[in-house]
Parts: sequence; structure tokens; C-alpha cells
Amino acid sequence: MSHARLVIASRESRLALWQAEHVRDRLRSLYPTSEVVILGMTTKGDQILDRPLSTIGGKGLFIKELEVAMAEGRADLAVHSMKDVPMELPEGFALPVISARENPRDAFVSPRYASLDELPEGAVVGTSSLRREAMLKKRYPHLKVHSLRGNLDTRLRKLDEGQYDAILLAAAGLIRLGLESRIRAVLAPEVSLPAPGQGALGIEVPTGRPEIAAAVAPLNDPTTAFCVTAERAFSRRLGGSCQIPLGGYALMDNGQVWLRGFIATPDASKWIEGEIRGSVATLADAAKLGDALASELIGRGADAILQALACA
Repeated sequence: MSHARLVIASRESRLALWQAEHVRDRLRSLYPTSEVVILGMTTKGDQILDRPLSTIGGKGLFIKELEVAMAEGRADLAVHSMKDVPMELPEGFALPVISARENPRDAFVSPRYASLDELPEGAVVGTSSLRREAMLKKRYPHLKVHSLRGNLDTRLRKLDEGQYDAILLAAAGLIRLGLESRIRAVLAPEVSLPAPGQGALGIEVPTGRPEIAAAVAPLNDPTTAFCVTAERAFSRRLGGSCQIPLGGYALMDNGQVWLRGFIATPDASKWIEGEIRGSVATLADAAKLGDALASELIGRGADAILQALACA
């Protein structure tokens, strides 16, 4: 299948453009006679940097403008970090592709300290994630957690200016931009369970254009798609895109999907975690696995956390 022209909608941050260029180059290899171009856009999530993401509407702010571009016919597809994609897509859009995952773990970045364990009492750690914030409050209550917004370069600049003693970022973004040397330590999932979809890229397309879904289909990685689908189903059952501290991470282990997940209050005073394993043959099987783990956590009190946060 070939198209004379394919337009990829992308945010204009350096990392978002790297991701779009990565997909563009793969599509050009698949369809050498096609013109594949990128439509760069600034989203509301990129513009509002003075408040925590959880207070201004959540991660959907990063993709709304891209969806408008697709709906208006200015773009054919959009490339997203899967951890930024809301658990419920708007009507008229689908995610036919989840590509092979980069390192999904959290990275510790600091000019002075080698690990979280080395940080002294009162040290300031920056993060934009309620999930990471709850982890820090649970495991490192002697540290101060301050909000950190902005694109990757902005966050690193704020660290280098001395506004923070350390910051936590997704390892995948640093690796993709050639900044792996900034990583002082990669946090094990047992310490900081990744966010659903972290490290994976998704391709969103309009549902009314099956030819576009077919064109990007070769970029799908079935193993990653199974794992991320299980993670997202777990999150969706526990409030979806509601702003709650939640981690969900799956990997393929001996032919089965092994999913671990947790939900907590922002101050980490309540923390419920669990895991599940199962064989999957379809994306629906993976989703059922995520639902099952969420149901188990609800039975152990996760619903009380959701109600306390008005996310039920």
C-alpha cells in the first residue's frame, strides 16, 4: 500500500519531533515513493507551564490540537508517547499501532548525587508526575518534592540552574535524544513502577480512514501492544485519565504477560499494589488481564482511594 502524501501531526518539543521523525523515517522506508511530512503544532499542554498538569486538565491537553488537525484533514496521523494518551480516546479516533518499547523505567538525574539514596534530608526533587511524587513520599519521606513542568530541555536547564537537587524523568526520552549520559541511575520497577505506556510510542488515526490504519500497521509491535494494552486497561478501570497516583507496568515473561500495578493517595498514606500473570492471544485478552488486576485492587480498597479523590 502506498500514499502520495502522508502528514504526521506532532507537538513541537524536541522529543515529540524526534518521535515523529522516527515514525516518518520508518514510513519512508516502507513507502519510498510517498512524501511523508511533519506538521508541527504547539498544544495547550505545552503553553501552560506555571501549574501542575493535574490541575489544568491532564494529559489530554497534549493531543487535542493534533486530533483537531486530523479531523479537519490537515494531518493523516499523530505520534504520541503512550503515557500521554488519555485512557479513553475521543469518538472518531483509534490507536492501531503501538511500536516497540524503549527503556520504560524512570531515570534519576542529578549533577551532584548518584542516586536517590544519596540525597540528604531536605533535598529538593523535581517531578511533574503524581505517581513519582507518591513514590518519593512513600520511600523517601525526608525529601522535598517540587513540581517540575516544561519540555525535557527546560527541565534539565532548571536542574542545572540549581532549582532542584535532582529530577526524575522517563529514561526513554533521555535515551532517544542522545542524553543517556545525564542518567545517574535507572530506577527498578520495584522502586518506581512505570506509568502505563511509558517508553512506548502510539500512532493515532481517524477511524474513518482505514487506509491510513493499514499503512501504519507494519509499525505495530505485538508484544509491546499486549503489554501496554494490559497497562491501559488497568488504569482505565481505576479512573482512566483522572489525576491519581497510579503505576502499571507489564512485560512478557515465559510466554505470559506479567502485569504489576498500584494506586495510592498523593501523600502515599494509602498504597495498594498487586500483580497478575496470564496468557494472551489477542488485545482483548490483554485488556481483560488489566481489568482483573484492577478489580482485585478495588476489592482491597482502591475504590476508597478513588472516592476520596473524587475520581469514582
